[in-house]
Amino acid sequence: MSILNADLHCHSVVSDGTMTPEDLAARAAQNGVELWALTDHDEIGGQRRAAEAARAHGMRYLTGTEISVTFAGETVHIVGLGFDPDDAGMRHGLVETRGGRGARALEIAAGLAQVGIRNAYEGALKYVGNPELISRTHFARFLVETGACRDTSEVFRRYLTEGKPGYVPHRWASLKNAVQWITDAGGLAVIAHPARYKFTANEEYALFTEFKAHGGRGVEVVTGSHTAAEYVKYAETAKEFGLAASRGSDFHSPGESHTDLGRLPYLPGELTPVWELLADRIQ
Repeated sequence: MSILNADLHCHSVVSDGTMTPEDLAARAAQNGVELWALTDHDEIGGQRRAAEAARAHGMRYLTGTEISVTFAGETVHIVGLGFDPDDAGMRHGLVETRGGRGARALEIAAGLAQVGIRNAYEGALKYVGNPELISRTHFARFLVETGACRDTSEVFRRYLTEGKPGYVPHRWASLKNAVQWITDAGGLAVIAHPARYKFTANEEYALFTEFKAHGGRGVEVVTGSHTAAEYVKYAETAKEFGLAASRGSDFHSPGESHTDLGRLPYLPGELTPVWELLADRIQ
């Protein structure tokens, strides 16, 4: 079961991707994906479209989302898989989480204006499929369009991150709430791309410990931003904490993403894949 081309982490125009759910499904199928999930940030509005498109291309499908969480002063992402998209608690929680993005976006634009970058809010909106989900990624695309930066990687080196112009922190959901929304809706909670967080060893241990205590059951071992060494590290972490392993590209856009849909190494064979625990939720 580890030798399965599953891609359980990607984004569409419903959040901060550049492709529709239908186009993502076609790309995933073309790249040989057998089991797919669309995991838009704090949003499940694209789920039915994604599931229908997956079926049309002969792929199996799991419902998905990626919930923004504040933990130890950092933003952490928790992927939910296999939940009921009609669950009222999940829907209410995601609405609450999205609620602060608009005000934060105006503060980001004000910070950029202070260093001479005008009309950034209006510019970012051009890239937003869902105004409730305006994010730093949309501002980054505007800065590339205007020539302020060569690419989005340069944007995040010069702007929008802590200590740089345009940085505005946001308090997201709690780890406990995010895991509970997912599990109460019948799904499985997964720590997304753990190597990306700037945690000390003690803070990372606390994240995994609390996540497991709240009912979290998985971790992304193979993901687009991990190195080969990090695959090994988080395979060991999965075994240490008794977590299932997930695999996902975190694909956003053909021009921006380092890893294409379905173009990842397979999971290490000694791990339990998350899809084994979600066999009854696969569509």
